[in-house]
Amino acid sequence: MGGALRMSPFPSRPNAIVLAALALFALVLAPQCDQAQNAATAESSPAGRWKTVDDATGKVKSIVAIRDENGKLYGSIEQLFDPPVPHPTCYLCSGAKKNQPLVGLQVLWGFERDGNQWTGGQILDPETGHVYSASLTLENGGTKLRLRGYFGIPLLGRTEHWIRIE
Repeated sequence: MGGALRMSPFPSRPNAIVLAALALFALVLAPQCDQAQNAATAESSPAGRWKTVDDATGKVKSIVAIRDENGKLYGSIEQLFDPPVPHPTCYLCSGAKKNQPLVGLQVLWGFERDGNQWTGGQILDPETGHVYSASLTLENGGTKLRLRGYFGIPLLGRTEHWIRIE
């Protein structure tokens, strides 16, 4: 009765099976975690490609590519749909952007994350040549971008909603 309890330094067969099952589970789950991580990253940043929509007609006007450079967001027009003239330029812009082609033109710059939005940046309206202060906020799980452009204070502005291109 008072025998010593023997502990083997080697795992028993059931422990080996459990370890093998856990390793297999980890291998199967890892790619799904990566996909979920990539989706969460896409939902947490406006970086990506966006369709801009005309407020009045509801038609897609352009595609803007937003990129993250050292924590700041910048965006350029990648494509135009139904431009009024072939190869349109920013003829109403001033400075270095004056008469530059709209395709490739940087229209967003200097946005930094501030909680759940990006602020401190500016947006160029190539139809008027005006530059506005703006803020960006992701909506609908990152599929929509709320862009609020304003002059002076956010109350004096206009909001557009862009749609993420998957």
